Amino acid sequence: MPAQTPILGTPAPDFTLPRDGGASVTLSALRPGKVVLYFYPKDDTPGCTLEAQDFSARLAEFAAAGTTVIGISKDSAAKHDKFCKKYGLSIILASDEEGQTCEDYGVWVEKSMYGKTYQGIERTTLLIAGDGTVAQVWNKVSVKGHADEVLAAARALNG
Repeated sequence: MPAQTPILGTPAPDFTLPRDGGASVTLSALRPGKVVLYFYPKDDTPGCTLEAQDFSARLAEFAAAGTTVIGISKDSAAKHDKFCKKYGLSIILASDEEGQTCEDYGVWVEKSMYGKTYQGIERTTLLIAGDGTVAQVWNKVSVKGHADEVLAAARALNG
């Protein structure tokens, strides 16, 4: 049975993943700060580009709210570097090429398009509180206006 998206109030699964710029990012190392984790299907596609641009445009506001923004897809760190450079993105993009973090968060799901089924990442965002627990989850995200909604939730979450 596939993993489910973590339940509100439960610990967010920890991870260490390679990221753009050649470094790595570890979720638990960001405590006691809040973290927005957003899972997206693929670099350099229209919806994913818009989502990354929206989060990047609000990065200073997220920082002021004590919140780090991390985008995760199965693209390589090298592909993330190209994506960041092409669009001037300033958020952290983590690479989950093996798919373990996507599995742990329950976002690697069966999808269908034009009558064909395939496995892919369901666009999902989680707000993780400073204590490492899941504070809010957005499933099947619609990109337009999403970064603003997440920012409001991050501002409203204490610690």
